[in-house]
Amino acid sequence: MTKNTDQYLVERTLEGDTTAYGELVDRYQNFVFTIAVRILKVREEAEEVAQDSFIKAFESLNSFRGDSKFSTWLYRIVYHKSLDRLKMNKRHRTYAIIEEITEDSLDHIENGLEFMLSEERSVTIKKCIDRLPEDEAAIISLYYFEEQSVKEIAKVTDLTEDNIKIKLYRSRKKLFALLEGYIKPEISDRNGKAI
Repeated sequence: MTKNTDQYLVERTLEGDTTAYGELVDRYQNFVFTIAVRILKVREEAEEVAQDSFIKAFESLNSFRGDSKFSTWLYRIVYHKSLDRLKMNKRHRTYAIIEEITEDSLDHIENGLEFMLSEERSVTIKKCIDRLPEDEAAIISLYYFEEQSVKEIAKVTDLTEDNIKIKLYRSRKKLFALLEGYIKPEISDRNGKAI
């Protein structure tokens, strides 16, 4: 077995090698934090949930059967810990319902993104994702940034694959609507006229 695979590191950890678990933490800490912050929207709480998730994963490692990827199993833990934290805090957030976006609007957004520098684009997209409802932000992050399949996301979230597809579709529409607010001024500035 290759020494750098997740499964190898899991087995080494179960044999008592805590440095192997440290490697898993190093490998996944950024994305575990990203999932938590996308859901919780508060950096300090996300840091606590990320830490709690790694502790729970370590304590539960002997229950990891390997029938899914380690990353899927770990993301499931952080996803549910984040939702538990939300429930515990009893936060009430309101989100505007985004109306239908026309194909023409989507074309303007895509053309506007072409004008933005890559770094600007990344920052803008992350800001817009942060404005999505917690569960949608997590699903978008898992799908696009961690390249998890719909089936893997369903395992993480305990939702059906059809439900994930619907949430992805709706989340993309909301994300495009949020991006439109950033893109139209960018196009206007570059062209010297408003759209």
